[in-house]
Amino acid sequence: MLRIFYVIIISLPFILFYLCKAGYIERHTERYTEEDRYRVARRAVSIMQRNGMIHTDVYGTENLPKEGGYVMYSNHQGKYDALGIISGHPAPCTVMIDDKRSHQLVTSQFVTLLKGSRLDKSDMKSQLKTILDVVTQVKSGRRYIIFPEGGYDHNRNEVHEFLPGAFKCAMKSKSPIVPVVLIDSYKPFGVNSLKPVKTQVHFLRPIFFEDYKEMNSKEIAEYTRSKIVNVIDEICGK
Repeated sequence: MLRIFYVIIISLPFILFYLCKAGYIERHTERYTEEDRYRVARRAVSIMQRNGMIHTDVYGTENLPKEGGYVMYSNHQGKYDALGIISGHPAPCTVMIDDKRSHQLVTSQFVTLLKGSRLDKSDMKSQLKTILDVVTQVKSGRRYIIFPEGGYDHNRNEVHEFLPGAFKCAMKSKSPIVPVVLIDSYKPFGVNSLKPVKTQVHFLRPIFFEDYKEMNSKEIAEYTRSKIVNVIDEICGK
């Protein structure tokens, strides 16, 4: 948490600027393309990384599908996770996030800037509506980040079980599943230190609909998780 406060303090002018910028874009949304919005978001992430002494090594961008929408399923370690993925993902993408977490200052503006989706876990009807909306967006070519563990408390480089329901977005849109591996992503905002920190993002080869269409959601969840766990075990020497 120490790094969060440090970044906020030394980046306050930039934070205020980008909060105002995000608000302006939202009020004049017709003037800005998704690429414009994503460029602003990545610039803000870049400043945060620089001021927070956070370096993220990115691998496997060549595995990302060149056309069409897809869903990235990643292990979850902390508040930096989506930022790390976005910093390494060249094309515009967005995120599905727990509605309760999404209304924090800065997070709310960031999700709105990227036109992300907020999932209300307390309302099944609202959840279904959000999932179907994401399915429609992915079919139209948008790219989403989803964290199927559902939370990140004390995860670190351990991968908890994936929630099968999280994979409905890919299944219903018949889109590629891109497993994403995060390593040491908990360190930027989860370790009480200001020392320079390094994280890793690995985009693995996509799992296409033809490869998983005979599986149920539980099998897809386990299969995707196994690919992520194998990479973490190999790199972390488990």
